[in-house]
Amino acid sequence: MGALLCSLGAAGLAAWAHGDVTPQPIDTTGLPNLGEGWRTENPFSGNELAIKIGTSGFNQNCARCHGLEAISGGIAPDLRRLDNDCVGMPDADQRKACKTEMDEYFITTVRHGRTRNGAVYMPPFEGVLSQEALWTIKSYLETRREKPMP
Repeated sequence: MGALLCSLGAAGLAAWAHGDVTPQPIDTTGLPNLGEGWRTENPFSGNELAIKIGTSGFNQNCARCHGLEAISGGIAPDLRRLDNDCVGMPDADQRKACKTEMDEYFITTVRHGRTRNGAVYMPPFEGVLSQEALWTIKSYLETRREKPMP
């Protein structure tokens, strides 16, 4: 009986330690409103304010699965590698097209989430976080790239 109570207590502590999994709002004050239509390319790439906001937004909403500072512990994809295929492209136009494709992949994935065989691997964030908030997170991730973009 004591072992059962200990294991239940440990499970309760583990659940409590995971923290609040409710998405946290991201204040994008100071950034332009992007309107209703979803962009397919990051409009805040390199924007210092967006990066600052995105750092906090990532830590509050994404780090539980994708790791602190976007360094995955294996639970979810390591988002520092998101643009890796683009980095090695010698042609600047190809690199830009690749980055645009990765931006579109990012925003689509985050908006709609990911499921496999009916299991939710990533919840959808559309309607939970604004377009501006999601692009600030992508701006932060661009600073965490495994390989810097030339």
